[in-house]
Amino acid sequence: MDAYKVDFHIHTNYSDGLATPVEIVKKAKELEYDMIAITDHDGIDGINEALIAGETAGVKVVPGIELATETEEGIGLHILGYYFDHKDTHLNAVLAALKERRENRNNQLVAVLREMGYDISMEELLERQPNGFIGKPVIARLLAEKGYVGHYKEAFKKGQFLGSDEARKIKKEKILASEAIELIKGAGGIAVLAHPIQTRGVGEPGSEEFYNNMDTIIRRLKIQGLKGLECYHPDQDHEQTMRFVEMAEKYHLHITRGSDFHGKDLADAEPTA
Repeated sequence: MDAYKVDFHIHTNYSDGLATPVEIVKKAKELEYDMIAITDHDGIDGINEALIAGETAGVKVVPGIELATETEEGIGLHILGYYFDHKDTHLNAVLAALKERRENRNNQLVAVLREMGYDISMEELLERQPNGFIGKPVIARLLAEKGYVGHYKEAFKKGQFLGSDEARKIKKEKILASEAIELIKGAGGIAVLAHPIQTRGVGEPGSEEFYNNMDTIIRRLKIQGLKGLECYHPDQDHEQTMRFVEMAEKYHLHITRGSDFHGKDLADAEPTA
């Protein structure tokens, strides 16, 4: 069978990515992708630009989103949504509420970092992220730019900066995974569990305990309306990928692939198994 080149997990500068939707689409055309999905965090503001660019370039663009959620037990999960109506009234109302929560959290994070002696401000962050989405990676990049850390990933070290106890106490308010699935379904889309290997609090990733607990979680999500599983992701090696493929087949879920790209040039997207 003919193979399709796809990437169903891409972030733009409408969330914490560095490239514009148009830049992503143009590079996808150059790299001969058949289909891509724009999946910005908790927002859909870049979708229209991507759809128009896709029509012009001849690249199939799927409307997408990545929602930060948690289970009833407090296990954090990211739910991807695809093929939904991005103009859906209820969807947009929920996203507006999530935006307000995020802004409140960011103001608290900046205040904590300033108390630690790091001279950063919301004004500086918004200058670097003109579309208004400020996530922790954006804050980390500013800390690196100002010389407080050598590389932005150092800002997440346990006990320091964003990894400090003070910063970690400022929790992101999340919706339930079941609510996210229903929200996507209500807008006519399908819900997919993102990068399952990143799930914490269910055992050492890759252990049998981990896989058994993930099986239980995925089975419950399936009952709640989950339609797919991101089996192919840069953080999942071949063995882990195959275990998730088995789970997807067991529960009759779509198998998806995503690079989880956040950079400037799509050519630098990490490969998957």
